[in-house]
Amino acid sequence: MKDNHFETEAIRTQTERSQFLEHSTPLYLSSSFVFEDAEDMRASFTEEKERNIYSRFTNPNTSEFIDKVCKMEGAESGYAFATGMSAVFSTFAGLLSSGDHIVSASSVFGSTHALFTKFLPKWNIETSYFNINDVDKIESLIKPSTKILYAESPTNPAVDIIDLELLGKIAKKHNILLVIDNCFATPYLQNPIKFGADIVIHSATKLMDGQGRVLGGVAVGRADLIREIYLFSRNTGPALSPFNAWVLSKSLETLAVRVDKHCENALKVAEFLEGHDNVSLVKYPFLKSHPQYEIAKKQMKLGGNIIAFEVKGGVEGGRAFLNKIKLLSLSANLGDTRTIVTHPASTTHSKLSKEDRMETGITDGLVRISVGLEHTDDIINDLNQALN
Repeated sequence: MKDNHFETEAIRTQTERSQFLEHSTPLYLSSSFVFEDAEDMRASFTEEKERNIYSRFTNPNTSEFIDKVCKMEGAESGYAFATGMSAVFSTFAGLLSSGDHIVSASSVFGSTHALFTKFLPKWNIETSYFNINDVDKIESLIKPSTKILYAESPTNPAVDIIDLELLGKIAKKHNILLVIDNCFATPYLQNPIKFGADIVIHSATKLMDGQGRVLGGVAVGRADLIREIYLFSRNTGPALSPFNAWVLSKSLETLAVRVDKHCENALKVAEFLEGHDNVSLVKYPFLKSHPQYEIAKKQMKLGGNIIAFEVKGGVEGGRAFLNKIKLLSLSANLGDTRTIVTHPASTTHSKLSKEDRMETGITDGLVRISVGLEHTDDIINDLNQALN
């Protein structure tokens, strides 16, 4: 039978119903599950039988959420986490050993950068960075101890695009794992596994939830790799709660229609910003002026909801712009129904040195907008009065 379309899988994938035959999946707010007899219990703990034992391991709600993301990404298996960063950390902790090496794009989320530079080195795991504008340097960084090639695309917060097909070829050539953070694109806009990724990570807190309600993360990919991540997580406890999994699974049912509108709004806002006198640079993947526009068109369905632009006046110009915002939200989150404005140099990435910020494309006046679902005229009017 032919596979259903994305929207249908998001709505019709259901793990199980109770004896009441609910149309909508119920909440399974249980920490543990009972067994029929001693043999059932023995077989479950030796994994001869697949079943729910304890919600730190599996739960019907988390299983449904994982199943949906696997179908959306074309993955064999997955595991769901309490947050996006627990998904990132657990992926590396589950797959790496002391002495291993990571090659990563320098443009990564601030907490991921901290993980690579402050915490993984405690376990003798090193990271080498490549600039996204110098991908030819990647192979020179790979050494015998390299186990993972890692990147985000689009990047946070500068919205750069990395050629996933190229990364897939490099990883295959050197027999290393390709891990991609696909949070900004969502599985609706981009599927890194098609380009050679072994593991795909999402902060489900963002567009997957889409309404700023719950935290969550998920990693999906090759079954043998997910098994290692699962074993690490089963014993260390970063599991997603059943309630948050239930919320996120319901949210996925509207992901396509929401992201379509986010992208439509974002393109209009990007075009407005590109024509404003007080804006010196606009980066949005589906603007023809974006340096990696052709790559974005090749690997993404639409441009996403994140825009990066440069306000004149440096750090103080960026702060002054934020102070004049009236309607939109000042928050460190993104992917919400509400449009959110952030000035990374003075907030989310303020602990980085200026040199490190510039290396990742975070200039003094850079502003990141997560375009929401309000009417575009109202979004643009607020941005316009703040810029003026």
